[in-house]
Amino acid sequence: MKKKFEMINHTADVGIIAYGKTPGDLFENAALGMFSIITPLEKVSEKILISVSIDAHDNEELLITFLNELLYYYSTKKVLFKRFDVIKINETHLDANISGEQLSAHEISNDIKAATYHNLKIEKTADGYKTQIIFDV
Repeated sequence: MKKKFEMINHTADVGIIAYGKTPGDLFENAALGMFSIITPLEKVSEKILISVSIDAHDNEELLITFLNELLYYYSTKKVLFKRFDVIKINETHLDANISGEQLSAHEISNDIKAATYHNLKIEKTADGYKTQIIFDV
């Protein structure tokens, strides 16, 4: 699977379709796509490492909770993330290590407020998994 994510047009908001061979890959690529909307990631360094542990009722809630947790760090701690390593994942739990750096040295292309449940579904495909995510900007 070559493509990690692609941008999609949505009225007044922005979205992506993320792909992954495994659920962990899918979540990593969704986070990568989300932060790629915020700023060009090639300029972001990996100076800060955080660990996140997320629990949810199902896979879709787990994905949205994961992405919104990362947006919490972005909006309150002013951190941009570049690398996303899902260590453990199942239907209702995720552990991941995320790295990036402080926002201060970077220009913001699009400010994302939240990942939404609008038209969200995680699909099993012949190549792995895919999902569409719409972000509130």
